[in-house]
Amino acid sequence: MEKIILASGSKVRADLMKGAGLSFDIKPADIDERAVEAALTVDEMVPEDIASILAQSKAEQISDIFPEATIVGADQVLALGDERFNKPADMEAARRQLLALSGKTHTLHSAVVCVKNGKTVWRHVSSAHLTMRAFDGVFVGRYLAKAGKTALQSVGCYQLEGLGIQLFERLEGDYFTILGMPMLPLLAFLRNQKLLEA
Repeated sequence: MEKIILASGSKVRADLMKGAGLSFDIKPADIDERAVEAALTVDEMVPEDIASILAQSKAEQISDIFPEATIVGADQVLALGDERFNKPADMEAARRQLLALSGKTHTLHSAVVCVKNGKTVWRHVSSAHLTMRAFDGVFVGRYLAKAGKTALQSVGCYQLEGLGIQLFERLEGDYFTILGMPMLPLLAFLRNQKLLEA
């Protein structure tokens, strides 16, 4: 069967694909996401498009090395109104970000793109809306102390499958979208391409 390669170093994405029974290799792309965004007219683009372009850039980079394989690229953009958030650089940035999200509803846009022979053969973007509880700086300090460096590994400073669930009041949307990998559409595409047994 044709090789599938995940162009991501995300343990969560790899675990989701393994859990679904997929056979694949992992070759994380090494792109400067901020540089890719800077090359776009991001002020005129919706977050869904930015997530899709970043996912495509990752997959294309790995496809250049493994042209015969189907490369899966993924990315996620967090938007709060017109403001976009990236992974925090340090704990102070995480603290500021969590306080900005406190008591509000933000949207996670998760894109997955498949590339073969340097050409995009499929793309999908799903969105989920997450409402955080209202909390203060003391709570955020305690949360970050417990979460540690894992808070710096996601755009929202949380892992929903762990301690991060305590931050939320309401979730609307697909669980896999929230984790950054819309699995059901991806599996449907792979089955359609005979890359996964039906």
